[in-house]
Amino acid sequence: PFLVEVAVATQSVASLAALSDFLDFSKEPKSLLEKFLYAAAFSPQPSGELLHLVLDKLDGKQLAPEIWETGMVAVGSLVGKLCQQKLCGLQVVERGVETILRGLRGAKEEAEVVIYLLALGNARLPGTIPTLLEHAEDGPTAVTAAATSALQRFPAPHICSKVKQAMRRIFHQKRKSYDKTCRLAAAEILLDNHPLAMDVINILLATSEMETEMATFLLLKVQSSL
Repeated sequence: PFLVEVAVATQSVASLAALSDFLDFSKEPKSLLEKFLYAAAFSPQPSGELLHLVLDKLDGKQLAPEIWETGMVAVGSLVGKLCQQKLCGLQVVERGVETILRGLRGAKEEAEVVIYLLALGNARLPGTIPTLLEHAEDGPTAVTAAATSALQRFPAPHICSKVKQAMRRIFHQKRKSYDKTCRLAAAEILLDNHPLAMDVINILLATSEMETEMATFLLLKVQSSL
């Protein structure tokens, strides 16, 4: 495990080639594969070659569920960090984004959808905001929670009026009833990103109809924002 971490940290042509030869995702112990994927995901300045290696190891293989989940979240993290380095135009980054979006479109199980949304949250690509909004408003509880959590990770310039409108509909339950965790996340997005006076007032008014714990949290949040 230590040598795998060192090889990922080195990210030389030789170390990545050694990892490619050594790691067999169909045979290696799950703990070792997870160590590799975590090391890749937490790499502070990953290279396109590292993302390429992760994608190749995940592609077209029958994987244990936990390895697939960790792998997808790692892909999102690598895509996000490469874009922060102004490397969004790399072909391998585009491949990583398409892998996540294609998987999300084809996902049948709720748990799968949640993993792909977590990956998008790690990637933090402005172009995926409409997809996250769709799942935030229309998905079941776990999906809505994952999508709103992903939206919370975007910086203020990307929390546009369309995002705020959707968060208002979720918080005030305009379309359907939402879990309190999702409503709190929606309220936080509204309060953390240049809040309008109207939003602050409406959130304060809504606390009168909430259970004590949720109302107290929001009151403290508003007080902090002010």
